[in-house]
Amino acid sequence: MMLRRSLNPPRCDLHSIRHFSTKQYDVAILGGGHNALVASCYLAKANKSVVVLEKAPQFGGATQSVYAFPGVPAKLSRYSYLVSLFPDRIKQELGLEFETLRRKVSWYAPEGILLNREFDVESRKSLESFAGKDEVIAWKEFYDRIGIVAEKLAPTLLEPLKSEEEVRSLIGEEAWMDFVEMPLGVTLDKYFTNDLLKGIVLTDGLIGTWASANDRLANICFLYHLIGNGTGEWRVPKGGMGRIVDVLTRKAKGLGVEMRADSEVTNLQISDNGISLTSNGHEFDAKVLLSGASPAVLERLTGIPSPGTCRDGAQIKVNMVLKRLPELKSGVDPNLAFAGTFHINESYEQLEKAYNQALAGRIPDDIPAEMYCHTLTDSSILDKSMVDAGNHTLTLFALHTPAFLFDSDHERRKDEVTKRIISGLNQHLVEPIEELILQDSNGQPCLEVKTPQELENEIDLPRGNIFHNDLDWPWLTGVDNRRWGVETTNDRVFIAGAGALRGGGVSGIGGHNAAIAALERLEGMP
Repeated sequence: MMLRRSLNPPRCDLHSIRHFSTKQYDVAILGGGHNALVASCYLAKANKSVVVLEKAPQFGGATQSVYAFPGVPAKLSRYSYLVSLFPDRIKQELGLEFETLRRKVSWYAPEGILLNREFDVESRKSLESFAGKDEVIAWKEFYDRIGIVAEKLAPTLLEPLKSEEEVRSLIGEEAWMDFVEMPLGVTLDKYFTNDLLKGIVLTDGLIGTWASANDRLANICFLYHLIGNGTGEWRVPKGGMGRIVDVLTRKAKGLGVEMRADSEVTNLQISDNGISLTSNGHEFDAKVLLSGASPAVLERLTGIPSPGTCRDGAQIKVNMVLKRLPELKSGVDPNLAFAGTFHINESYEQLEKAYNQALAGRIPDDIPAEMYCHTLTDSSILDKSMVDAGNHTLTLFALHTPAFLFDSDHERRKDEVTKRIISGLNQHLVEPIEELILQDSNGQPCLEVKTPQELENEIDLPRGNIFHNDLDWPWLTGVDNRRWGVETTNDRVFIAGAGALRGGGVSGIGGHNAAIAALERLEGMP
C-alpha cells in the first residue's frame, strides 16, 4: 500500500517537470543537522549514493555557529555549546579533525562552592569549607560510582541495543538501584544532606528535560549527561559548534555526498518500491530514508508515528557579548567563576519550587539557570580586536520555563522571564550585567533570548524540546524489539536525529546507528 503525505504540495507544472529529471540514490536524508551529516559520511564510506536535503540555508541545525549581532565579530554557538556525548570512536572512524578543550573549572556556585574538573586539593577544601567532611566523602563516593557506570555503559551506545537484564548485570545491582530503580531525588537524599549540593547534582537530570527530582525521567537525563565517552566530561568545541559542522560537511562532500541546502521537502511518498521526495521542484528517489528531523516532522510528512512522547521544552537560551567579565560580590576571580558552569538559583529546594510553580502555570519567582563563558577557554570565536579589548561571551541556559507558559501573550511573558533571569544573575554581581553588555553597530545591546517557541520556529525543535522527544533509557525496555533504536513502523525509514533512542545531545550516535541499520537493510535489497 502506498503511504502519502504532503505539506504545501507544489502545483502541477508539466513544463517544469520536463526540465527536472528524477535522481536515484541509495539513501535520502531529511535534514542536515550533525547527526544527519554523521550518517551521510558512514553511508558514503560504504559506497552508497546519498543526498542530504536541508531546508535551512546552512547545515548544522542546533549545532550551527552564527554572527548573532550586527557589526560584532563574535561567532556564537547559538543553540548548543558544549560537547560530551560525541564518541571518540566516531571521530576516529570518520577521520574528523576538530578539537574539544577541557575546562579547568567544573562548577561554581556563588553561595561558596568552586569545584575544578579534577577533584583536587582546592576542590576538596572548597567543598569541605562549605558543607563539611561528610559531604566530601559522599561526593567522592557518588561520582566514583556513576563514573564506573559511565565506563561500562558508554561503549554500548554504538552497539545493538542490550536488554534491561544485560545492562543491570553490566553495571551491578547497587548502581542499578541508585541510578535506575530509585528516583534521582531519593538517591540524592541517600548520599547528601546539603541542599545546594543536591541541587548542583540534580541539574544534570534537568538540562533539556522538564521534570521533578522524583520523576524518573530526571534519572534518564542524568545518565545521558554523565556517560559521554565514558567520562561525562563536558568540553568546549574549539572554534565553536560550527567548527564541528564545517568538518562534517567537508568530510561528507569529500566522500561524494550530494549536499542540498535551501531544500525543504514538500512531498514525500513511500511505497513497496522505495522513497520519492520533492524539493524545490526536483524529484529524488531512494531505496531508504533517514530522518535527521524530529519525529514530529517525519510524522507530518509521512504519517509514521513518533516512537515516543514529547513534553514541552522547558529552557530559555540567552546569548550575550560583554565589554568585560563582571566582578562578583563573593570576591572570587570571574576568570574562574565563569570558566565552568555558574549555578544560579539551583539549590534542590529552589529547583523543586520552580518546577511546581511552572506546573501550576506560573512563571517561577526565582528562575534556575546556569551559564558559562566560552571565550575563557576558547577565544578563537572572537576577532582579535575583541580579544585585545577584553570582550567575552556569556551563554545562559534557564530551567523550568516550559513552552506552555509562553503560549499566550508570548512577548510580555518573554520580557518578564528575561527580567527575572537577569535579576537572578545580578544578585551576585558588583554591577548590573546590563552595564557590561556590548552594543552592536545599530546601538542595540548584544543580548538575545530564545523561548521554546522560538527554538521550534527557527530549528524545528518540537515545542522547544532539545531532544526531539522525551529521552528514554539507552537499552531495550518493555516490548521494544528494535535492534538499533532507530527503526520505525516502515522498514525503509529510520530516525537518525536526536529523536532516536540514544540519539539525544550533540553526539552523532543517532546518525551512526541509523547508518548501520540502513546498511543492514540495504544488504537485502537489489
